Formats: sequence, C-alpha cells, structure tokens
Amino acid sequence: MKISMYQIDAFTNTLFGGNPAAICHLPYWLDDETLLNIAIENNLAETGYFVKTGESYEIRWFMPYAEIDLCGHATLAAAYVIFNYLDSTLEEVTFSSKSGDLKAKKEKTGAITLDFPSRPPEKIDIPEEVYKAFKAKPIETYAGRDLIIEVATEEEIIKETPNLNALKGLPYLCTIITAKGESADFVSRVFDANPEIPMEDPVTGSAHTLLVPYWANKLNKNKLKAFQLSKRGGELDCVLDGNRVFLSGYAVPYLVGEIEI
Repeated sequence: MKISMYQIDAFTNTLFGGNPAAICHLPYWLDDETLLNIAIENNLAETGYFVKTGESYEIRWFMPYAEIDLCGHATLAAAYVIFNYLDSTLEEVTFSSKSGDLKAKKEKTGAITLDFPSRPPEKIDIPEEVYKAFKAKPIETYAGRDLIIEVATEEEIIKETPNLNALKGLPYLCTIITAKGESADFVSRVFDANPEIPMEDPVTGSAHTLLVPYWANKLNKNKLKAFQLSKRGGELDCVLDGNRVFLSGYAVPYLVGEIEI
C-alpha cells in the first residue's frame, strides 16, 4: 500500500525553521499500531494523519511514543497540504478531532489561521521538580494538559539549559517556560520530558492554547504576538476570542513523496 506523505516546516516562512511535521493522507484509517510505527519510523515530534469524510477531514496526531489529543503545527501542516496539493480552491477546511472541530483558514498573506479551543490553565504550587530542572527562578506556575512556568525575562529563557530528566514523572505532556517578551508580547520554550530521551519542541501550537489565555489575562489584550525561542525558532500571531484561540502562521514544504507499508 502506497501512502502520500509530506514533510512541512510549520510556523515559519523559512525552510529548516519552525517545527517539521510529517503528514500522511490516508484513504481510510489504519490500525493504531501501524500509525504509531510510521511515527516511530519518521522520528519527528509529530506525524499527522487525515482522512476525508464528506466535506471535512478527520485528523489524528502521533508522537513516536504515543497519540496526543491536539497538535498545532501538524494541523497547520495538514491544512497546508490540503490547500496546496489537494484542493487549491478551498479557503477553509474543518478537521474533526479528539479535541472537537478545528478549522484552518487560508489568509490572503499566505498564512494559515487555526481555530482551536482555549484551554486556560489553573494556578498551582510550584513543583519541587521545577527547581531541580531549571536555573531560572520561577515566578509562578500554572497547569492544564501542560505545565507553564513564568520567569522574569526573555534572556533567562534563551540561556536556559534545563535538566529535563528532573521533570520525569510530572503529570504533564509538556513543560513550558515563558516570559513577557522584548520583541513580542510573550516568548516561550517548550520541553517534553516523557520520551526515553527528553527533547525540546521547536514550535508548539497546542501549548499556545494555554499560553494565549494566560498572557491575554496578564497583559489585558486579546491580540498577541508570540515567539518560541527554540534553535529553529517560530512565530505565531494569536487572538483570544471567547473560548477559542486563533493561531496564525506560515508553512514551508520540505519533502513530498510516498511511503509503502
């Protein structure tokens, strides 16, 4: 069986920037073991799969070790594939997912805007593991699916070299350090301590479903510019509108091909 696959750099307008995602256009859903094995073989932060159902698409996302409930950069990449390789007449696409219906809209600038659920985090006591993992002093911590750690400055985030093994065992998918930005409204870096070898995620759209309501409340504004300060780097234009977060960014194709299983 041959499957069309695309590798797209998301939340960037520069090749080798942003966050790479592998996107597989499936004729029908394969079994979960096969989906996970493809993700393991791709060895990227995310492999996204979509299947057309009527006028919309079903979408799922797999890391090399597990399926997750929401992924921003792979959804943006999937929308880019649909808009640029499957149906260039479309201006908007709806994805059915484990996090409800998600929309992606093609902008005149070439950017794509994602319509995602807002997931405001709740304040928690600072876990002891945070002090062991990070050199920067935490100001406060909030949590939802991910753990948010606010620190004082953008420079602290840039210079941070965390001990991610200290975060293993915490009940969160990702750990986010964030601060008010100098050249953006807020900046962040995002880490996943759950794999056997912990990693930094280059640009994490789903983390911004927590970060946007968090910073919108702190800064008292609903339109925000965000930079994720990983080595590859990424930028997002963000809007909070009620219980929805809108994330806009660009994407760049890297690879178009087929896999055979």
